[in-house]
Amino acid sequence: MMLARTTCSRPPKIPSILHLSGSAALSPFSLALRNRLSSSARVTSANAKILLEDHDNGFGFIRHNSRNPKPRKTGVTEIRASYYNFVGSTYLKDLFETVGYHVDGLKFAGGSFSLYPEDKLREVIDLAHQYGVYVSTGGWMEHVLTQSNTGIAVDKYLAKCKDVGFDVIEVSSGFLSFPANDWLRLVDRIHSHGLKAKPELGIQFGAGGDTSTSDLESIGTSDPSRVTALAKQFIAAGVERMMIESEGITENVSSWRTDVIQKIIGDVPMEKVMFEAADPKVFNWYIREFGVDVNLFVDHSQIVQLSCLRGGIWGMADTFGKIATYRPGEE
Repeated sequence: MMLARTTCSRPPKIPSILHLSGSAALSPFSLALRNRLSSSARVTSANAKILLEDHDNGFGFIRHNSRNPKPRKTGVTEIRASYYNFVGSTYLKDLFETVGYHVDGLKFAGGSFSLYPEDKLREVIDLAHQYGVYVSTGGWMEHVLTQSNTGIAVDKYLAKCKDVGFDVIEVSSGFLSFPANDWLRLVDRIHSHGLKAKPELGIQFGAGGDTSTSDLESIGTSDPSRVTALAKQFIAAGVERMMIESEGITENVSSWRTDVIQKIIGDVPMEKVMFEAADPKVFNWYIREFGVDVNLFVDHSQIVQLSCLRGGIWGMADTFGKIATYRPGEE
C-alpha cells in the first residue's frame, strides 16, 4: 500500500537586504542602510591597514615613508589593465586584496575594454571601485574622433563609458594632428558627461603604437614648450591630471630626454602630471629625482616593486635605503 506523501510547511526564506539585487524591493530605510554599509566597505577596503603602517602589531617600527590615505593627489600610482594579456576580475580581486592599498587607478590600453562582455567589464570596474581605485579608458578617443559623424560618435562613446562605470576618459593625439582649441572643447564635453578628462601629452608623434624606434626617430619630435603650454590650458579648463607619454622621452629613444621631463616639472605643478614609466629603471629614476610624491603609471606586474621603492624599503643600487621624506607628525 502506498502512503500518501505529506508536505511539511516551511516559513518562507527572507533574503538579507545585502543580497537583494534590486533597490525597488527595499524600503527607504533598508536602502539607506545597504548604501551606508556598502560605502563603509569601500572605504575599509581602500585604506585597509598594511603591516608596514601598523605600529602596534606589525612592522611599523621599521623606518619607512608613510603614504597618505586614498584618494591621493600626489604619489598616485595608476596601473595598466588589459594590454599584453587580459586582466579579469579574478586576478584583480587577488591583486586588490593584497596590494590594493598601493593602487590608485586602473587604466585599460586603448579600446581593449570593448573586447570584454559587458557584464565582465562591469565586474572589473565595480571591483576596482570597491578598493578605492578609479578606472580610466585608454586613448581610444583617437579612434572615435575618426568616425564620420564625430559629434554623435563622441557623445555615444562618453555615454556608454559613463554607463558601465568608467571615471576617467583619456584623450590622446599620438596619431592625430589635433588643434589645441578642439582638445579644450573635447575636455569640456567629457566633463559635461560627469567624467574626468585625462589628456595624454608627449613630444613624439606616432606614440602609443608598435612603431619601431628608428621609424619614430625619423618622424622627429616636437618642442617641450608645446607640452607645457597645452598643460597650462588644460589645468585652466579644470583637468585634474595629465598623462605624459613615455615614447620619445624614456621609451623608444637612443638616450633619455631628461631635459623634457625637467622642463615639464619646472613649468607645471607636479601633482598635475603623471609620467608613464612602465620600466623599473625608469620609475626608479623618477623616484630618485623627484621623490615619493611623483605620479607614475606602471604595469600591473610592477606594483610591488614601485610600492617598495616609494616606501623606502627596497630599491636599486642608487635608491636602496636612500629614498626619504620629512613629514613630522606622520611617522
